[in-house]
Amino acid sequence: MSLLLLVLAVALGPTPSSAAGTDWWNPTARPAPDSRINVTGEPFTGTDAKGEVRGFVDAHDHIFANEGFGGRLICGKPFSEQGVADALKDCPEHYPDGSLAIFDFITNGGDGKHDPVGWPTFKDWPAHDSLTHQQNYYAWVERAWRGGQRVLVNDLVTNGVICSVYFFKDRGCDEMTSIRLQAKLTYDMQSFVDKMYGGPGKGWFRIVTDSAQAREVIEQGKLAVVLGVETSEPFGCKQILDIPQCSRADIDKGLDELYALGVRSMFLCHKFDNALCGVRFDSGALGTAINVGQFLSTGTFWKTETCKGPQHDNPIGNATAAAAEKKLPAGVRVPSYKADAQCNVRGLTGLGEYAVRGMMQRGMMLEIDHMSVKATGRVLDIFEAESYPGVLSSHSWMDLNWTERVYRLGGFIAQYMHGSEGFVAEAKRTEALRDKYGVGYGYGTDMNGVGGWPAPRGADAPNKVTYPFKSVDGGSVIDRQTTGERTWDLNTDGAAHYGLVPDWIEDIRRVGGQDVVEDLFRGAESYLDTWGATEQP
Repeated sequence: MSLLLLVLAVALGPTPSSAAGTDWWNPTARPAPDSRINVTGEPFTGTDAKGEVRGFVDAHDHIFANEGFGGRLICGKPFSEQGVADALKDCPEHYPDGSLAIFDFITNGGDGKHDPVGWPTFKDWPAHDSLTHQQNYYAWVERAWRGGQRVLVNDLVTNGVICSVYFFKDRGCDEMTSIRLQAKLTYDMQSFVDKMYGGPGKGWFRIVTDSAQAREVIEQGKLAVVLGVETSEPFGCKQILDIPQCSRADIDKGLDELYALGVRSMFLCHKFDNALCGVRFDSGALGTAINVGQFLSTGTFWKTETCKGPQHDNPIGNATAAAAEKKLPAGVRVPSYKADAQCNVRGLTGLGEYAVRGMMQRGMMLEIDHMSVKATGRVLDIFEAESYPGVLSSHSWMDLNWTERVYRLGGFIAQYMHGSEGFVAEAKRTEALRDKYGVGYGYGTDMNGVGGWPAPRGADAPNKVTYPFKSVDGGSVIDRQTTGERTWDLNTDGAAHYGLVPDWIEDIRRVGGQDVVEDLFRGAESYLDTWGATEQP
């Protein structure tokens, strides 16, 4: 269809409202009681004057992380057929006062104590600095969609070693078993939403498996949900004492299975070196703890070398992590590292290159965040030689010196959900490159990803969010979000859960200006451009 015909079709054709009745975006059977959305106005549909889709893209989220890591690290569920009170409740060991919320005090300091009651009071969670409580309740995701988000990448996530060493679990630790379950539950959530809107295919939460399907969903005003994978040992490809525990046949079988599940993007390594690639290190005490996990998983600690170019991996540092080090066998100590040797010696292995080429054959997009710079450099060499654009950096974990090389290939970049000041500063730093290559920008919320989210700027902060405010397209009015007896305000609560994504975008607009938000509003189109080009034979 020509651009002119496309514009005419959008302008003159039937809208979802006329096709599906008044207020098509409102459910006919929402559970009661339930969370409020606190957005009024019709979601925008169609394309812009250039025939391009509009909207924000979250390139990195973990809706079902509660099902990873043994099932008890993240407390609460994104939805429940039994209702909100069943979905939004704490882990049983957190009762009565959080004394056994071990991962809470490991990640957040203090004693981990908190009020475990979720619905309806939500006294202490979800919160911007609580890493163990559900942030992706379906109604909060719905609010983000109503606020203008049109693409969400749901990264299926787990880590077998964290599962094995964590005190509480209610299932086994096999990573691929968890990935399969999370994929199934994403489809179940789609059906759960569909039932509210009158039946199969009618809901706003739409899992898509190709870029054309995603465009169709977005033009209808709905949310295109893409499945990704972020795990440390995909296909069982761990390495023990540098010996791979998988084969090419395992990789082919694994890629075929993931593709059949609907997965279209993935990480080949995450946190631990594996049989496919070396990782980009974590720093400080967390880095030490993960290095201990690396040893427990592989029998080897990270090894470093002097970097060969301007790119470098994160400094490991020599911080102590006493609790983690107690897990090591007697007499084994975490090594120290030289400050001028900051690159992982491990790059892309032969099996890793086989997996990369297997993803290319299937038209899948590769996430380079968490890959060592040595591995990333080789991946980019392969992609450049084949003119393959399917490269993603979804949450600020690649070396920033790769930025133009990714854009030149046709890849897509999203920034981690930093506080508005930091997000704006980084967005402006790379603005000229986006202008040069004509691309939009994205964010990666990484919610349920144990990363921490923007803290409140304060009720008296300059340029604070003023409620209610209009959505970026101007068609909706967004007020403070209420679930049960709790109402959240970004100024005083920070980005506590997914429903506050529109509030955070408004904070970015007030701090950084309209230009940054317009770059983000072009994000869905640019993400789909990368995906569509990746699908070409």
